[in-house]
Amino acid sequence: MSSIAVPALVAPRRAWLTDLPLLLVAVVWGASYLAAKDITTARTVIAVLVLRFAVVLPVLAVVGWRSLRALSAAQWRGAGLLGLILAGIFLLETYGVVHTSATNAGLVISLTMIFTPLAESAVTRVRPTRGFLAAAGVSVLGVVLLTQGAGLTRPSAGDLLMLLAAVARTAHVLAMSRVRSVQGAAALPLTTVQLGAAVAVFALLSAGTGTPVWDTAAGFGPGEWAGLLFLSVFCTLFAFFVQMWAVRRTSPSRVSLLLGTEPLWAAAAGIALGGERLGALGLVGGVLVLAGTAWGRRAAG
Repeated sequence: MSSIAVPALVAPRRAWLTDLPLLLVAVVWGASYLAAKDITTARTVIAVLVLRFAVVLPVLAVVGWRSLRALSAAQWRGAGLLGLILAGIFLLETYGVVHTSATNAGLVISLTMIFTPLAESAVTRVRPTRGFLAAAGVSVLGVVLLTQGAGLTRPSAGDLLMLLAAVARTAHVLAMSRVRSVQGAAALPLTTVQLGAAVAVFALLSAGTGTPVWDTAAGFGPGEWAGLLFLSVFCTLFAFFVQMWAVRRTSPSRVSLLLGTEPLWAAAAGIALGGERLGALGLVGGVLVLAGTAWGRRAAG
């Protein structure tokens, strides 16, 4: 009896060691909507993205110089490919947030919870369990109620961009777990190469925007710089380092489900920092998001 009971006790504990950092990522990503809206306009999206990534890239390059040199050519190419997907995610999300409400953005991006297990099922030809799909459905219902409580607006072009961002997020999670060339490489150099590839994309795009990066930076005050550092250090560096670390220790579907609590934390940031109010529907929705996530963790195993 004891030889069977011990693994049952240890496995959940080990799972939580992976799940807690992912939940922290969901928290900071939820707060990122408010931070991004405070410092970004439609004209400065590219410039802000360049600054957001460039702030942390030199530090990563210096700290991880030896591990970067240890990467093979194939690993550089694989990480570069992931970086291109990452650049697409941030372009879609940032333009989407600018052109829609934070409420709609949080709702639409949460569809990653559904897209990922379906895409993983198509790739592996293994159907997701009914329990997991039901848990994801509960979480999405919670997000609907959560955002409806804050006031859902009509779909817009920004909503379509957020929908495409959800698809891109799904592709990124699956690629991290399935690109063979990056398997076995340390998370730090892979994260550095990804961010470097994204910065290169943003820098090339900024050349044709007519809004110089340094002009945008010069116009920032202390509040804008604080917001940018939050986006850079926590929402970019910490978040994607944890995501790459966690996806090797659990399933893409589980990663997606935990990160799918992001709209809940976005609402919490809006209430605590943005002065928003959450009605009875929103409170019920928040409970459903947490319940669906807890259920899905067990279903995903």
